[in-house]
Amino acid sequence: MKSHLVAAAAVLIVALGTSGRAQEPKPLGVAPPPAPASSPTLKMQLVVSRYQGDKKVSSLPYTLMVHPDDRNHVGRANLRLGTQVPVTNMVRRDSGADSPLVPQVQYRDIGTNIDCVATALDEGRYRLDLTVEDSSVESTGAGGTPAPPAFKSFRTNDSLLLRDGQSAQFSTATDKVNGDVWRVDVTLTLVK
Repeated sequence: MKSHLVAAAAVLIVALGTSGRAQEPKPLGVAPPPAPASSPTLKMQLVVSRYQGDKKVSSLPYTLMVHPDDRNHVGRANLRLGTQVPVTNMVRRDSGADSPLVPQVQYRDIGTNIDCVATALDEGRYRLDLTVEDSSVESTGAGGTPAPPAFKSFRTNDSLLLRDGQSAQFSTATDKVNGDVWRVDVTLTLVK
C-alpha cells in the first residue's frame, strides 16, 4: 500500500510540475505580438454620366460601402438596380407557313450593375477592381417620333489605385451610333 501511495504522489508531482511549467510567466521585456490592424471601411462613390457633345444629359450617382476583412485585407461589394421591360415579338403559332402570327412577350433586364473588389495595399493605397454595367431602352427616333425600342448597353471592367479622398476618371467611351460619351468617375473615402 505504501508503494501505491508513493506512485500516486509521484504522478501528482509530475502532473503539477508540468502544468506549472506550462503556465510560467514570460520573461520581462518581451512584448506580446501586436494585434493586426483592422482594415477601415471604404466608401466608394461612382458617378455614371452621359454627354451629348458638351451637354451633360444624365448623371447617376452610386455609393457602395466596402469592408475589407482583417485577414487578407480584401472586401467585396455589389449593387444591382433595375427593372424588367416587356418586349413583344410576333411569332407563328405553329410551324406551318400559313400559321397566324401571335404576340409573344419576353422580359429584358434594364438597369445598372456594379461589382467592386477592394484590396488594401501598402502606404495607404487601395486597389479597386471594378465592373460597371449600365443598360437602357430608348423608344424615340429622330425628332422625338415614336420608334421601336432600342436597347443600349455600356460595360467597363478595370482596376485603379486610389488613396483616401482621391478621385479618378475610371472610364470614358463614345457610342458609335449616336456619339454620346459615357464617363465613370470614382471617389474613395475612408470611413473613420
